Amino acid sequence: MTAASADSALTTPPSGATAPTPSEFRRAMGLFASGVTVVTGIDGGEPVGFACQSFASVSLEPPLILFCADHNGRTWPRIKRSGRFCVNVLGEDQVDLCGRFGSSKGKKYEGLDWELSPWGAPALPGVLLRVHAEVRDVHVAGDHDVVIGAVLALEQVIEQRPMLFFQGRFGLDRHETPDQAPLGPNLWGWGDHWG
Repeated sequence: MTAASADSALTTPPSGATAPTPSEFRRAMGLFASGVTVVTGIDGGEPVGFACQSFASVSLEPPLILFCADHNGRTWPRIKRSGRFCVNVLGEDQVDLCGRFGSSKGKKYEGLDWELSPWGAPALPGVLLRVHAEVRDVHVAGDHDVVIGAVLALEQVIEQRPMLFFQGRFGLDRHETPDQAPLGPNLWGWGDHWG
């Protein structure tokens, strides 16, 4: 292949190629195992938070992280207003905590033993890691915002196996089909309206 043919391949889509549908894209992205977090913040004195599986480190110097949130969601705009947040990295046994923050129903903090961190965001109990950060940049990307956070502090809480989400269910060791998953079929997945 020549440089000219490579350039042409980049600008000319293959004959008959079409973009994936949302369900095709979700199914394909389900082949990538991801960790699960809960992003928390305080808005108007009230604790808020949402389950988030799109979280990653960005830079070591300075320490930066990112997460993605539905910019039409109810929780992310409130965290954005406050400017500070905590990413709580869940352990594999915290399915209930994930369900609490992954649902739009119910009071997320009702009956939950949490603390306000020195950095002004809710710190959840029993998580693997807490990443305390402030909003540095927000980039609109389709129906989500890509949030860049400047890391203020790290707290490793406990050591255990992480919660993983893969092919519509939690964990890699489980053999149930997505409709047998603990929280029901297709309840969790890349592109859900968490946030």
